[in-house]
Amino acid sequence: MRELTYVARHTVEWRETPDPKLQSGQDAIVAPVAATPCDVDSAILAGHGFVEPPFPIGHECVAQVVDVGDAVTGVTPGDLVVVPWSISCGACEHCRAGLTAHCTSVPHMAMYGAPIGGSWGGLFSDLVHVPWADAMLVPLPPGLDPIAMASASDNWSLSWRMVAPHLKARPGARVLVVARGSIGLYVCDIARALGARDVLYVDPDGEHRKIAEGFGARTAEAIEPIHHGFDVAVEATGRVDQLSLALKSLAPEGFCESAGNHFRPGELPLLDMYLTGVNLRVARDNVRSHIPDALALAGSGLVTPERVVSHVIDWEDLPDALPERRLKPVFVRDRS
Repeated sequence: MRELTYVARHTVEWRETPDPKLQSGQDAIVAPVAATPCDVDSAILAGHGFVEPPFPIGHECVAQVVDVGDAVTGVTPGDLVVVPWSISCGACEHCRAGLTAHCTSVPHMAMYGAPIGGSWGGLFSDLVHVPWADAMLVPLPPGLDPIAMASASDNWSLSWRMVAPHLKARPGARVLVVARGSIGLYVCDIARALGARDVLYVDPDGEHRKIAEGFGARTAEAIEPIHHGFDVAVEATGRVDQLSLALKSLAPEGFCESAGNHFRPGELPLLDMYLTGVNLRVARDNVRSHIPDALALAGSGLVTPERVVSHVIDWEDLPDALPERRLKPVFVRDRS
């Protein structure tokens, strides 16, 4: 089979590798049918990552189940499933507590799309081995489009987690979104759908701002900190200065969610944070725990994640098309 391999800045290529095989009765083999780059993949492709190439890339997809082990009961060949980005067993103490990105049955940081915590391959591959299939794979609910949900492996579900619990705890909260890619736009869609009374989206890209406005958000190309302006802030830029902007704009005891991936150094406004009394979370997402809730919202009719999909591109065009900078392209493969 082929796996798409990141080999150098702005360069990926198909490389041949043996077909994956079932290694236990709990495993599955899946074939991605709609895969998309995570926002951080753009930074990796631009040469800003911290892992040296070459390595298989990609960690967001909807896939079709090809084969399952004898002990798998939750999915069968032919099913469409969301494949979480991190590897988790579902049974260890961390997994039972919902900390699936910190599974103790695998090396720390085990994931698809980067060789940290072992070599698990990437989701821009013709076939993918999935351990603990019943714990990992989430069936795609009927009626949901694989293209619209290609990002449920990470960015869509992460966006749900960064804002939905806060709006449940603080109905009608004011939400600031400082972003550069799909995560921030998903957050705008989800926040408005779940009752935020004000959403301000900040992004220098005019096309992104138009999408956010379509979700009912106010927009700005750039802002100065807005003192005590927002109950919740979401930062998804990978830039520490933009994280500082979000933190300085929080109301007392406000909450800032950062999508992380700050590959470049910077300083946080710790005194401002102390004086205001803010909460900051920067974390690898335990995505498997809340994929079902994120999919349920996607199927509710209250949100339109498909509006963030910028391009639908044939699977065979991955080597040429993936390095080109696009908002949220989805690469699709014929399932016949």
